[in-house]
Amino acid sequence: MTAHIQTARTKKILPLLLAMAIFMQMLDSTILNTSISAIAHDLKESPLNMQNAIISYVLTLALFIPVSGFLADKLGTKKVFIAALILFALGSLFCSISQNLTQLVVSRVIQGIGGSLMTPVGKLALIKTFPKNELLQAMNYAIIPSLIGPVLGPLVGGYLVDYLSWHWIFLINIPVGIIGVIMSLKYMPDYKSDFLQFDLKGFLLFGGASLLLSVSLEILGNAKNLTPVLLIVLLGLLMLYMYYRHAKTDENPIFPLNLFQVRTFRVGIVGNLATRLGISSIPLLLPMMIQIAFGESAVVSGWIVAPMALSAMLGKYTVIPVLNKLGYRTTLMTNTFIIGVLICCLAIPDIHTSIYWYIPIILIMGFFNSIQFTSMNTISISDLRAYHTSSGNSLVSVNQQLAIGFGIAFGLIVLKLYQGDLHLIQNEIHNAFRYTFLTVGSLTILSGLVFRRLHFKDGDNMKTNK
Repeated sequence: MTAHIQTARTKKILPLLLAMAIFMQMLDSTILNTSISAIAHDLKESPLNMQNAIISYVLTLALFIPVSGFLADKLGTKKVFIAALILFALGSLFCSISQNLTQLVVSRVIQGIGGSLMTPVGKLALIKTFPKNELLQAMNYAIIPSLIGPVLGPLVGGYLVDYLSWHWIFLINIPVGIIGVIMSLKYMPDYKSDFLQFDLKGFLLFGGASLLLSVSLEILGNAKNLTPVLLIVLLGLLMLYMYYRHAKTDENPIFPLNLFQVRTFRVGIVGNLATRLGISSIPLLLPMMIQIAFGESAVVSGWIVAPMALSAMLGKYTVIPVLNKLGYRTTLMTNTFIIGVLICCLAIPDIHTSIYWYIPIILIMGFFNSIQFTSMNTISISDLRAYHTSSGNSLVSVNQQLAIGFGIAFGLIVLKLYQGDLHLIQNEIHNAFRYTFLTVGSLTILSGLVFRRLHFKDGDNMKTNK
């Protein structure tokens, strides 16, 4: 009876623990998006060259997430999750006392190591605790409270930057991390695995490929000679091919190739990557445009962006009935098209239009983004076998972070290209942002074709019985 009560309590608290982890990450990223111009000014850097502070964190997540499953299996989900919370909080502290861009990037890497373990291990514990017919609802509950982060991020970040200093924006994570540690000591289940074997060679090959491809995108925006960029890309693709050859013969590769024999997983991975290439840059580009092109404060840009997170909460309440009624294929194809059109709509207002015209566009976009992300993440794991749960969950998380990093880099590269064409933009930087929105919006519309590979019945086992 006591064990049953403890299990029931764990099921209630565990989604909240995962939500707190995501909350810290989302708060951190959204605060940085609206504060990037102020940080750049203080550090005497161009806002368009501040991608190192963002991409270094995202890339660290992508590199170290593959280790999360192994560490959780070996040391237990409880120990790893608590250690990750502590590491993330320490990284936040170091960010807050950074005095230059190099220190900030190093601190972001420390944050990224904590984040690479924190959310995937929390999600893994959730997957192992809940049966599949309850998993969608549990994961949805885990994400709803975390959406407070994107609401508070732009607003709190704006006020702190305008009235105090950007150094304070990272300190918010610390009390949340302390509360998370205290709750985890009591409620985080401690799952381990008897079968332990870490694929070091595969980790190095896959991580190296991810690093090289990310770096190639980062330096592409500033490169005057494309030869070094192409060489880095080719080397990255070579390491990816070497990983493929390795995974075909290794008995326990870090990411088994037979994961991709599961069609829903394959479509979810490719769709997540393609869709986020267009979506991921918007939370950075829009506040940047409002501050640079319109000359508004960080507070104003925060108020413009915040409605995206508010409507996302409504989307989380809506996604389950929508998926139950329409299925994953119809939902994802239609939803991706709508998001792409909305991104293109950001290009409609000109420099003489009130910036508050962006609010309804952002409000609607947040709703559909919420449905998109939940749908893509759950369809990816819907048909995985139990023995593929850890590796599949890790690869979904790695893919998601790489897609975000690629999307941010892609958006900034497109913006710089348009900014350099003074004739096209008529020497007006706002037009560079408008053309960038049209480009990434069109890419998002095209990415919806990936979900045509889904069948109408795919994801039925994820539907709630309620």
